[in-house]
Amino acid sequence: MYIAIEGIDTAGKSTQIQALAQHYTNAIITKEPGATSIGKEIREMVLSARTKSKKAEFLLFLADRAEHIEEVIAPNIDKKMIISDRSAVSGVAYALVQGNISKKELVELNNFATNNLYPQKVFLLRLSKEELNYRLSQKELDGIELRGSAYLLKIQDAIKEAAALLGLELVEVDASLKREEITSIILKNIKSKV
Repeated sequence: MYIAIEGIDTAGKSTQIQALAQHYTNAIITKEPGATSIGKEIREMVLSARTKSKKAEFLLFLADRAEHIEEVIAPNIDKKMIISDRSAVSGVAYALVQGNISKKELVELNNFATNNLYPQKVFLLRLSKEELNYRLSQKELDGIELRGSAYLLKIQDAIKEAAALLGLELVEVDASLKREEITSIILKNIKSKV
């Protein structure tokens, strides 16, 4: 089974992935972007902001996604639990917010890059504006977080829209719950799918 943990910065994705890894000790833990050797190079290129074109940046993410599917997801999907920190859903969500690629093109290009291989279940760790502002106030902000809570909340809404566009099952989980409660909700939903 292939699942993705989605959510904006500070939502607790890493914490939940660590908890799930304790329940699925043979699981493949992966991420998008940057899980493969080529993906790491692509991630560095994008983070260094060398691309002038948002379309070029988007196509680099698609290249990473295609390599990730080929190298990590496809060979293991029938044999192991795969838990991914982000997925195509995030890629589509960020592109939706940027707004320079049509929804139809977003879906077609991602279908091409993934060979229509998507997570069987997507978990969105959802934050309220108040909780997000509190969490941001407690840490040193990175480049994305410096764009502010309004931008991050737009991304969060776009994650929901992206999952719908790609036809994926999305389970929203209140990210302000206790860690153990969130893990329990995710595990219950995984078991209902198996």
